[in-house]
Amino acid sequence: MLSNSRSFAPALALTPPPRTQCRTRLSSITTVAALHGVRLAGCGSSVPQKALTNHDLEKLVETNDEWITSRTGIRKRHVLAEGEGIATHAAAAGAKALEMAAVSPDQVDLIILATSSPDDLFGSACATQAILGAKNAAAFDLTAACSGFVMALVTGSQFIKTGTYKNILVIGADALSRYVDWRDRSTCILFGDGCGAVLLTAQPDGTPCSLLGLQMKSDGNGQRHLNALFSDADQCKPLSEDGKASGQGSYCNIGMNGQEVFKFAVRAVPTVIQGALDDAGLDKSVIDWLVLHQANARILSAAADRLGVPMERVVANLSEYGNTSAASIPLALDEAVRRGDIKGGQVLGMAGFGAGLSWAGAIVRWG
Repeated sequence: MLSNSRSFAPALALTPPPRTQCRTRLSSITTVAALHGVRLAGCGSSVPQKALTNHDLEKLVETNDEWITSRTGIRKRHVLAEGEGIATHAAAAGAKALEMAAVSPDQVDLIILATSSPDDLFGSACATQAILGAKNAAAFDLTAACSGFVMALVTGSQFIKTGTYKNILVIGADALSRYVDWRDRSTCILFGDGCGAVLLTAQPDGTPCSLLGLQMKSDGNGQRHLNALFSDADQCKPLSEDGKASGQGSYCNIGMNGQEVFKFAVRAVPTVIQGALDDAGLDKSVIDWLVLHQANARILSAAADRLGVPMERVVANLSEYGNTSAASIPLALDEAVRRGDIKGGQVLGMAGFGAGLSWAGAIVRWG
């Protein structure tokens, strides 16, 4: 039997095409894929109705409105009410983006949910897909904290540029109020909850791409400055010594060295924007608007100053929402577009930065 099996092997072997033919086909595929354009076709946002003002926080910790506003620029933040979840708001933000782009949910091919605070430890992208009714879409979560939206935008663009998908919904959604210690005035004043979304669509071959340039960076050595670590790791084992089920796993509250994070952000934002400009082969003078992660008004001002962009060209909604992590950029973008500030064809400089540490920049053309 063995000899017979061997005798059949040559007959089953496939003859590979000539090397020149392989190179021709590969070249053709690469050329076609590179011609697919990406368009930012729609945006949307959704935030909880419940809000906490600085005056509300005065009742929880030793602080006051003037102290918070002067140091951060934040006056209010929205937080999830009891029984409220991220997936519902993510779906609502996505629905508004689809409506603006005149694309139906069943036309969406992929949903990327950038979040560090899902309703489910295993992710909330699939729940968002179900609520939205995007029955034909694959869905997955991407975790990169406050850099998450920009990294998800870049990730989604690659699927379109290679011709894999036509309509991709990129959502930034976070509810960091779940991990805030409301007794800690250094962190509880900063974070709020919200969601923002952008729909990416494929353009005909040869159409200019809306994603003009990008840069993404990480430095795990800085994780100690901003984190929410798993707690009681020694106790939460698969089985305890007596054979009983382990205790419930949990995460610590957000811990942050504010001074170090501030210094990091002030350096990282202009550097990553410049890196994205270099990738695009463009000068900073082309930027019409800066749409940055909304972490601190002083960071926004310092970044604008280093890039030579006047503050009236920096989109800011920090006073209303606080730091909404991965949601902050698309939330700010949506409001600016719907106000009529950002118009079709304008060039935006986007940058996210935060835990990891990670930071990412993108130069995009809106609409």
